[in-house]
Amino acid sequence: MNVLRADTFPAEAVRERARAGTAAAFPPLGEYGRTLFGAERPHETDELDAARLVPPVFVPRRLEKLIELAREPVYRDVVLDTEIGGFRSPLPVYLSAFGSTQVASVDLGVAASAQAGRLGIPMVVGENVVPVDGYRRVGGAAGARSLLGRITAYADALPDRFGGLVVQQSTEDADAEVWNLVYSDPSARSLLESGRLGFELKVGQGAKPGLGGMTVLDAPAAARLGDAFDVDAVFGPGADRQLRCASPGTFTEEVLRQQIRLMRNNFPRARVWVKLPPGRDVGLAASVAWEAGTDAVTVDGAEGGTGWAPMSFLDHVGLPLAECLRRVGEPAGCLLASGRMWEGTRAVKSLALGARAVGLGRAALIAVDTDAGRGLANLVECLALEMRLLISALGKYTPADLGVDDVWRSAAQVREPVAEPMGGVRG
Repeated sequence: MNVLRADTFPAEAVRERARAGTAAAFPPLGEYGRTLFGAERPHETDELDAARLVPPVFVPRRLEKLIELAREPVYRDVVLDTEIGGFRSPLPVYLSAFGSTQVASVDLGVAASAQAGRLGIPMVVGENVVPVDGYRRVGGAAGARSLLGRITAYADALPDRFGGLVVQQSTEDADAEVWNLVYSDPSARSLLESGRLGFELKVGQGAKPGLGGMTVLDAPAAARLGDAFDVDAVFGPGADRQLRCASPGTFTEEVLRQQIRLMRNNFPRARVWVKLPPGRDVGLAASVAWEAGTDAVTVDGAEGGTGWAPMSFLDHVGLPLAECLRRVGEPAGCLLASGRMWEGTRAVKSLALGARAVGLGRAALIAVDTDAGRGLANLVECLALEMRLLISALGKYTPADLGVDDVWRSAAQVREPVAEPMGGVRG
């Protein structure tokens, strides 16, 4: 299955990692000793990709590790275990949200849930799954694709102590009372009692900042849902497909504070996450969320997404992830970053610039599409190897030790933090 346009994401590189695992971190073995690698570099326009990791000459942390181990440390001594928004994870990676998008509504969403569970990494179940696929459908593929089907696939595979399931809620999900359904369901009790259940308030996403979810419906579905949702015949009169749009929601500083307080009061045993779009005031929004007591803030850069979005938004709307991280600055809490994550260098740069962990979205779907049994596991294993190699090269041995000094950016990229308005419209 071709899950996205080939020119917007390195899909074939991800597929190779899903097939080969850690071997994909290196040039082809058959070319060893016969080919000069790295002679040509592609034109780089993404600020995060254009930045470089810069190991130091003097490595006092390595000396500390040498004394601790009583031997010279190597990359395998890097410890990737971390806490992500209140959940323990074997590495600073989580499965990012993809909800009712067409590619996730087939078996890929369930396969990804099962593989993420076996890996023990946290997983976010995206928006609109209940309105599109239902909460508890019984039997067959439809039952597996339902929200409960994804929850069960993840929870059944989860090892002790690791991982955590985070259920995202949009405006449509709120109307369906998705969080209430999950919080009170006996099927989710093991996650709740083990402290591995969370809810994510979706303020926006990178693929279409300022817009809500969009789904293409066939004519019968459009007629059936026309009274409940905004349906628009944008593809022309008489077309057999129509566009269904969701409200993006209305947020001010005070509305966001109140939403987080309500989440904490109504679901006291669940972790609280907030997902922010790549807006110009993303730094202020993150500060408001942390001050209100959220366990994690996810910043989703304008690097596209798995769902349906207008081309004008994919190409021209929203801040790139590097700029989002710059505007957030020194995080006041757990900061998570997503946007074209699939390999170690981009992940380690994001960690050095303040993120606690990075989210796999499109890359996870491609990996699962390549191999429904082990594709995601192979991809994550390769990512973990690269992260250990890179962090060790920086003379450090945990992701928490990384900092902005580990990243070099050109003079054109280094700017003063943006001064954001502290007043503005309040709810």
